[in-house]
Amino acid sequence: MTMNKNTVLAWATFIMIFVGVGMIALGAFKYDEVAGYGFGAVGVGFFAIAWVFNALKGRV
Repeated sequence: MTMNKNTVLAWATFIMIFVGVGMIALGAFKYDEVAGYGFGAVGVGFFAIAWVFNALKGRV
């Protein structure tokens, strides 16, 4: 299996979404204090980076 640039970006997008969901879940369910907001913000940041990776598919 050869991995071209679009396959690499697709895998990176999937991993970033997976980690982003995990970070938001940590912020929502584990931490009730201010740290939960930080985890949620980082999770949203992972979603933003995954969106950029997805937009780059076919253009790089």
